[in-house]
Amino acid sequence: MTTKPKLLIVDGMALLFRSFFASAAMGHFIRLEDGTPTNGAQGFVRHVMTAQSIMQPTHIAVCWDMGAHTFRNELYDGYKANRPAPPVEMLPQFDMAKTLSEEMGWQNFGVAGMEADDVIGSMISKWQDVANITVISGDKDLLQLLTPSTEIAFTKKGYTEYDVYTHTRFIEEYGIKPMQFAQVKAFMGDTSDGYPGVKGIGPKQALTLIQTYGSIDKVIASLEELKPGQRTKIQENVDMLKLSHELATIQTNVPIEAEFTSLAVPGYEQHTFKALEERGFTLIAKQARSLYSLS
Repeated sequence: MTTKPKLLIVDGMALLFRSFFASAAMGHFIRLEDGTPTNGAQGFVRHVMTAQSIMQPTHIAVCWDMGAHTFRNELYDGYKANRPAPPVEMLPQFDMAKTLSEEMGWQNFGVAGMEADDVIGSMISKWQDVANITVISGDKDLLQLLTPSTEIAFTKKGYTEYDVYTHTRFIEEYGIKPMQFAQVKAFMGDTSDGYPGVKGIGPKQALTLIQTYGSIDKVIASLEELKPGQRTKIQENVDMLKLSHELATIQTNVPIEAEFTSLAVPGYEQHTFKALEERGFTLIAKQARSLYSLS
């Protein structure tokens, strides 16, 4: 019996933003000689290297958003409209992080008009029977992607602590199947993503409705069974409820133009990190020397 490969899928945007703000809060931008800040990009690489040393994957993929405008903005003008623009110190670090990822030997993925979440969901759909999959992110929306062979490791503290959700843990805690989670989100809305759901229905009520009825359509079909206040709220927001479900649902059919074998974890060599160090990426080189035996 052969052991299944282990695929580590990295939400690149989540780790880049997390790394940037963790150090920017203290004014640590860690600049190159020309003044370009590197704190987020270097932190992203260090985080992935450490995760790899802990989780020991055989394969690795890094997923990115490809610009702020996606098909969800076409569906709803208010989608993520309330999010502030990234700080100016972060702007050069998006391309920098992707370049560093390539130089490390990790394959980057992103599809115009789609979010990184959609690419992650499509990878899981494509390879869940081929490999055991761990996704690193900070985005709870990804809970809907859990399968018996897929776990989500949410960043918790530093580079080493995670809150890991498995398919079994989710069902035990939420009392629904992972794929029903987007329907819960549709009722409760998401202030971060800028869609309201049904005004007046919070997380607990939203979960109870899906636990009880199983789907948005069945809730709508059973409105007469609900308390008058709840019934009125839903009746007045049916269109937004259905739109919110569309916005909350992660796509799983984005074309992934790669063979699984191309994602094999690379071997790391001293000259790679020496070259990075010479260009000013000293924290990456230091981390690499502490994690790997490099001759």
